[in-house]
Amino acid sequence: MISVVVYDDNNARRKSLEALLQLSDGVECVGSFSDCSTVQQDMESLKPSLVLMDIEMPNVNGIEGVKKIKQSFPEIKIVMQTVFEDEEKIFAALQAGAEGYILKTASAEKIIQSIVDVNNGGAFMTPSVALRVMKHFNSSPAIDNSVTALTAKEKEVLKNLTEGLSYKMVADKMNISYYTVNSHIKKIYEKLQVHSVGEAISYAIKNNIV
Repeated sequence: MISVVVYDDNNARRKSLEALLQLSDGVECVGSFSDCSTVQQDMESLKPSLVLMDIEMPNVNGIEGVKKIKQSFPEIKIVMQTVFEDEEKIFAALQAGAEGYILKTASAEKIIQSIVDVNNGGAFMTPSVALRVMKHFNSSPAIDNSVTALTAKEKEVLKNLTEGLSYKMVADKMNISYYTVNSHIKKIYEKLQVHSVGEAISYAIKNNIV
C-alpha cells in the first residue's frame, strides 16, 4: 500500500485528491494540508511513502516543503503538481529532490500512474513538462562533463529516465531486468555524485550527457 500525504491550498481540489486516492487500489491518503508550515512534523507523525505536493501555496510553498522533507526524510518520494508549465519552478523542484512533476490538468489516471511510478523508483514527468525541462537545460551553459564516465548502457538508462519512463518501463524497453536497471542507477548516482533521479536527470540534460 502506498501511503500518500497531499499538500494543496485549494480546499476543493485537496478533497478531490483525497477521494481519488482512497478509491484507487494500492493507494491511501494518510493526511492532507493547505501548506507546508508543519511539513517536518507531518512527515514524522504520518511517515508516508510519497507526498503529492502543490507548488504555489501561502506561508511555506511546495519547493521549500520539498527541501525540508529531503533534508530530514530523503527516502520519502515527492511528486510535484502545479497549473504552471514554468521551467524555473520545475528546475527548482527537481534540484530540491522531487522525483516527479505533473500538471494539475492531468487525468486522474495519470495522477495515480505518477504516484505508482515514482513510488516504484521511477521519475515521472508529463510530456509537456519534460519538453520544457529539456528546453530549460539546453539553453543553460553546460558544465564540464569530462568528469563523467558513464557507460553506453548507463547513458541509455539515463536517457530513458529523462523521457519520463519508470524503472520497469526502462527494463522492458532495454530488455533487461528491473534489478539491472537499479544497478545502473546506483552507478549513475555514484559517478554523477547525485542522490535522486531528479538530480540525475537535471545533471544529464544540463551537461548534454543524453
